[in-house]
Amino acid sequence: MTMTLRGGHRAPAVAPRGRSTAGRWIREHLVAFFGILALLYLFVPIFVVVMFSFNKPNGRFNYTWVRFSFDAWKDPCGVSGICDSLLISLKIGVLATIAATILGTFAAFAMARHRFRGKAVANILIFLPMATPEVVAGSSLLTLFINLGIPLGQTTIFIAHVMFCVSFVIVTVKARLASMDPQLEQAAMDLYANRVQTFVKITWPLVLPGIVSGALLSFSLSFDDFIITNFNAGQTVTFPMYVWGAYQRALPVQINVIGTAMLLVALILVVGGRLAAKLRSK
Repeated sequence: MTMTLRGGHRAPAVAPRGRSTAGRWIREHLVAFFGILALLYLFVPIFVVVMFSFNKPNGRFNYTWVRFSFDAWKDPCGVSGICDSLLISLKIGVLATIAATILGTFAAFAMARHRFRGKAVANILIFLPMATPEVVAGSSLLTLFINLGIPLGQTTIFIAHVMFCVSFVIVTVKARLASMDPQLEQAAMDLYANRVQTFVKITWPLVLPGIVSGALLSFSLSFDDFIITNFNAGQTVTFPMYVWGAYQRALPVQINVIGTAMLLVALILVVGGRLAAKLRSK
């Protein structure tokens, strides 16, 4: 709508107040709207896993909601072999995480703080285990173990998991070291702190969140891995392999129970870490 002024000039059209208010509200909340959609896309499958852990199906497959029940939670090891496979996955995950975290942290410090021949090549090679398809990595490791005469089992699974977890630890710790201000360490040495005191009081607390993040990422990757593990497991059955095998003939509710329990443990660790960070900052 335009208005004609004296002299034949026309005033610019003015949008109705309601339309401009609605457009402004949409622009202000558009990012939040898409963020909520992304979160729903991520968490709806998790909500389904949690919900069906309280289901009591009529048959062997936990596909259809029948009625609410705590029976599976009362006996999470009620299915033969499920807790044995879970313990194997937890043991290998913890050991692989410890080994990968130690090796990855040392390598990250060496690559971030020192110069040596082949450093550029080493930075490229770090990403090879991350970029290599798991089918190729699993079959290659199987060929290596057979040629070396190493019997397949928990040892070969452990070696394979450390192999692909180290790269993630190096990348995580290196990113933390790159974000550190070197003047903090220089200031500590200017105040007559030696190298050990500087590392303990300054460097270690600053880099510790990156190490913890790399360790948690390594554990989750090791615990969830199926493809590489399936190539190099031999007669050993980890929890992901058990779930895949159970899916062929049945899908017990206890699988959802264990998945929900692992989710609760992860949430407790994340919330505890956030609370500890807030208390430390205060």
